[in-house]
Amino acid sequence: MQAVILVGGEGTRLRPLTYALPKPMVPLLGRPFIGWIIERFRTAGVDEAILSCGYLPAAIQAHFGDGRAYGVRLKYVHEVEPLGTAGAIKNAVDHIDGTIFACNGDVLTSLDLVALLQDHRRQGAIATIHTRPVEDPSQFGVVETDAVGRVLRFVEKPKPGESSARDINAGTYVLEPAALEAIPAGRPVSIERETFPQLIEKTGAVFARCTEDYWIDVGRPDTYRQAHHDILDGRFAAPIGVEIAPSVWSADGAPLPLGVEVRGPVYVGAGVELEPGASLEPYAVCYDGCSIGRDAIVADSILWPGCSVGQGACVRGAILGIDVAVDREAVVPPGAVLASGESITRSR
Repeated sequence: MQAVILVGGEGTRLRPLTYALPKPMVPLLGRPFIGWIIERFRTAGVDEAILSCGYLPAAIQAHFGDGRAYGVRLKYVHEVEPLGTAGAIKNAVDHIDGTIFACNGDVLTSLDLVALLQDHRRQGAIATIHTRPVEDPSQFGVVETDAVGRVLRFVEKPKPGESSARDINAGTYVLEPAALEAIPAGRPVSIERETFPQLIEKTGAVFARCTEDYWIDVGRPDTYRQAHHDILDGRFAAPIGVEIAPSVWSADGAPLPLGVEVRGPVYVGAGVELEPGASLEPYAVCYDGCSIGRDAIVADSILWPGCSVGQGACVRGAILGIDVAVDREAVVPPGAVLASGESITRSR
């Protein structure tokens, strides 16, 4: 079984973090974000995944290589220009053989992929869409279905009274070769606005499976932080590493040094230096090689590799890119998202 994972976007909603690192490679509690998606497909029986890349593809390929270390074969295709969801899938068609999974590369979900495929086959579908209900669908495109799950139409950002549907496209699909044949090559194509409506009209064989599984779009700073919270809280999966104390996770299993105050849930990467008096409060995440000075506080914040927090400094509710330096006694404003290599100095 194959999967196509769409990772071509520039990650504009996560800027400035994604100026130096493509969105699929942003760290998420023990592996790059896309690593969670690859693992999800592997456990569902996918043995080959095709990554449709666009922005900074070399970083993705350098990390994952041919995929053997991750239990799947990986292939890479590149978009010269953005092609939309359907266009990006079509761009990979030379590597596709048979029925495939396809998914957006910024969604973290506990969806049962095996059950999705079983539904697809049982209904004789040409395409099956994972959907999920939301309270307010006005900011999404909703998917209207009949009693057996057959998709009737898509309604983009419905106005009050325009549609009673509350199920949105959750970004994971099963597609037959005939669905791929319907996608024109060599130009941008929207799967919701063009491909699925055409398949609905011509075949009547587009179905949806609606579930309330865990699901989050990790493409914004607030949802990226929320994904950390959810994993640390056990709502999705456990962090990758060793639980060295209740709700305290270590990437390499190294014990905490004496004189450090830690209140979980917390994640500490490999080689993190914690000086006596340093305090890690709930939802502090310090990735590999970070250093936290004496009497410094990190709380509800994500520090990418190589960050340094000086003596007596305070970081609360922030995201710090690679190698950000926080000076002694400086305070990082809550909600700050700092680009790699930036520095925060003490206010005088």
